Amino acid sequence: MTAITSHVRSLARSRAALASGRRPRVFTLAGRDWELLDEVFAPIHSPTTRVAMELLDLPAEDAGEGERRDRCDPGEVPYRRHGTFLEIGSGTGVIAVSAALAGCARVVATDINAAAVRNTAANAARHRVDDRVSSRHGDLFAAVGEEERFDTVYWHSNYVLAPRDYRYASDHERAYVDPGYRTHRRYLAEAPGLLTEGGTALLQFSERGDLDLLRRLADECGRTLRPVRRRRLSEGDESIELVLYEIGVADVPRTA
Repeated sequence: MTAITSHVRSLARSRAALASGRRPRVFTLAGRDWELLDEVFAPIHSPTTRVAMELLDLPAEDAGEGERRDRCDPGEVPYRRHGTFLEIGSGTGVIAVSAALAGCARVVATDINAAAVRNTAANAARHRVDDRVSSRHGDLFAAVGEEERFDTVYWHSNYVLAPRDYRYASDHERAYVDPGYRTHRRYLAEAPGLLTEGGTALLQFSERGDLDLLRRLADECGRTLRPVRRRRLSEGDESIELVLYEIGVADVPRTA
């Protein structure tokens, strides 16, 4: 375990973010104002949410016409702009609401943290897209209907690996670590089954995570991981790379 992958450090970051006196009720990101409730991951303490918007090509209110993003293949757009969009782990709702503002016809946002569900709903109403954004409470895909399918399924994962026996001390910690990568394994196995024909399952990962383990899990689930876009950012004194992966179905599935 290196310093940047330490779950102990990530949990300390979670506690510090909750205790910080810099938790405003409203914050500004991508040229828009957003409400922030207690016990919800605060994008003001990390640039990862803004980078997620850039990796997805979700336009900011203050973005200039034709602004380009760093990516692996400049010709690709990672989601269907006027299609349906499912976000797992919506937090404050920045990604889900921005997808609706960018033109997605229907957006479903789920989170295991009930406060995050309320936060997403509040920001959907604030930006007048609550007619297209459905905020639901549930673990991973539990709140998704059996017959529902989406053009894009997306998760900005809690990519830091914690020990399998770790028990969360708060819902806020769920945004930071995944014990034993149990949730990552389920996402890899289940996300492609929720797609429309030609749809895309996306996973945003980081150098803070265990990429070797993620690849092993993908192989065990009969999945492939293709990097679509990547971006390096600075967090304090550290430089961290975020990568957006497309999850595919392997030609010869392994036993999950």
